[in-house]
Amino acid sequence: MPIFLSSLSSDIVKSHQLKQSIGPFQAIMYGVGLILGAGIYVLIGDIAGIAGNAMWISFIIAALIAVFTGLSYAELASIFPKSAAEYVFVKNAFGSNLFAFVAGWLIVFVAVVSAATVAIGFSGYLLNFFPQANPILSTVILVVVLSAINFVGIRESAWMNTVFTLVELSGLVIIIALGIFLGSPAQTNYYEMPPAVTNSSLAAGSLLGAVGLIFFAYYGFENLANIAEETKNARRTIPAALIISIIVTTAVYILVAVSAVSLVGWEALSSSDAPLALAAEKVFGNAGIVMLSAIALFATTNTVLMMLVSGSRIVYGMASDRALPFSLSAVHRTTRTPFKAIAVVMVLTIAVVVASAGRIESVARVAVFGIFLVYVFVNMSLIWLRYKQPGLERPFRSPVRIKKFPLLAGLGLLTSLLMLTQFDLLTAAFGAAAILSAIAYYMVWRRR
Repeated sequence: MPIFLSSLSSDIVKSHQLKQSIGPFQAIMYGVGLILGAGIYVLIGDIAGIAGNAMWISFIIAALIAVFTGLSYAELASIFPKSAAEYVFVKNAFGSNLFAFVAGWLIVFVAVVSAATVAIGFSGYLLNFFPQANPILSTVILVVVLSAINFVGIRESAWMNTVFTLVELSGLVIIIALGIFLGSPAQTNYYEMPPAVTNSSLAAGSLLGAVGLIFFAYYGFENLANIAEETKNARRTIPAALIISIIVTTAVYILVAVSAVSLVGWEALSSSDAPLALAAEKVFGNAGIVMLSAIALFATTNTVLMMLVSGSRIVYGMASDRALPFSLSAVHRTTRTPFKAIAVVMVLTIAVVVASAGRIESVARVAVFGIFLVYVFVNMSLIWLRYKQPGLERPFRSPVRIKKFPLLAGLGLLTSLLMLTQFDLLTAAFGAAAILSAIAYYMVWRRR
């Protein structure tokens, strides 16, 4: 039994207040670490297989979508600095417990599925060091260990995130430097796409399809809003951290995309289970594989930790509002962390890992589909609040409006709806099942 589930009866604090330990620098590193995390290390090969050398265009499209919705999150977080952010946003905008519950349920679903996906990616890189390791077992062990760190405290989790973010950023900087100085940028056709793309309409579809997968590497910024109750001066710190983290990661992602294809080309990237390690191998040989694989282990570990942290805070926030069993809002007296919510998220993540049998791409698509559903709720909430409560104090305001209408939130809503059309029927079915399960649970819970 994990340490945080034992001997707790005398240590449960009657107050349900979390400890404010995160400052501006840690909040920025939290956002950068979430976005830059494992997605780029794990999925860039699959992205290259869809969009070819032109995948940098898909990264730009994903960045624009992130900016539109990120600014909505920044404004709403400055108004409502609470855990379970999406749940709080929707409830305050529409006054609907059902809509709020569905939004909160979806973001928990996304956090759990994302943690499972990246943990599976961790096991893939671990095989470069321990070929005999059981991927599922190593993934489960990782989730349990990181859940224990989550229990120890948000300060410890945040500092671990800061260190690991710097390590994973160094790996991406290495790829960028190799691509610029030792790659073939002058000879690379950055518009080359797979042979199956034979006309402009197919090209546009491939680029948008790649965005659907890229967004697994992009989203994460929204989870900053879920640590607001543990952040100092959250009304100003969270919006600033959101914006800065999106700007920094956009620049890094585009440079990594063009550098990786200048080193090995999209065909080689798409056929590798450790694509960035393959790019480094071209220059450093086996040492390159070892170096990038080690850095990727830091990246995947960091992302799983942050997803477990944010997922548990969402559960805690919803439980505090009695949308979930109130006992899940219990805070440990010593660590001041929501230990029951942490345990629930850990168990759910392990269940997804076992059920998925290590199929990373399909699990990632389900997570991205879910996050776009959440983005629809969030952008609608901002638009509605601009009309319903124009006098609300807004320490940060999403720029550009037409009278009362927030134009960028409108673009965020439209692009999110557009991206929902880019997924296959099976992925959409899983998303619909998540919504239906939320409604079913809510109806049963309300009757009780």
